[in-house]
Amino acid sequence: MDVTEVLLPGVGLRYEFTNHEGERIGIVAERTGEFELVVYSGGDPDEGRPVMRLNSEEADAVAEILGAPRIAERFADLTKEVPGLLAGQIEVRSASPYAGQMLGRTRARTRTGASIVAVVRGEDVIASPTPDEVLRAGDVLVVIGTREGIAGVDEIIQG
Repeated sequence: MDVTEVLLPGVGLRYEFTNHEGERIGIVAERTGEFELVVYSGGDPDEGRPVMRLNSEEADAVAEILGAPRIAERFADLTKEVPGLLAGQIEVRSASPYAGQMLGRTRARTRTGASIVAVVRGEDVIASPTPDEVLRAGDVLVVIGTREGIAGVDEIIQG
């Protein structure tokens, strides 16, 4: 899908794409930090019908809601394309020696070759967590690697 970016002097940026039904969709990211979702009905790229306005917090929430399932889907697609590569989920239990510790202390990738690519914390997804991310009981780690690597990360996390 092609997304075009158009500078709107004094306003912000407009991102546009055509959806699967042939409708032109625009998202205007205003300099104020607000966003406007627009649908274009005709051939004029400047004549759009506003659908909704979102403040920055609301836009972040929508992005997170729409993005979280897509992250899991993309990892699943990737594992289908690369033989021997799997995705796994590992829960950080309260008894884990790493609950309350920084992710980097696990040295999971160094020790197993598997990568922790996301942390799911309730409704939130932390994609590409840094080594400084503090793990909490109840977090679910999304791990990409071989079967043995994922099992090794599970052993490390569970202690």
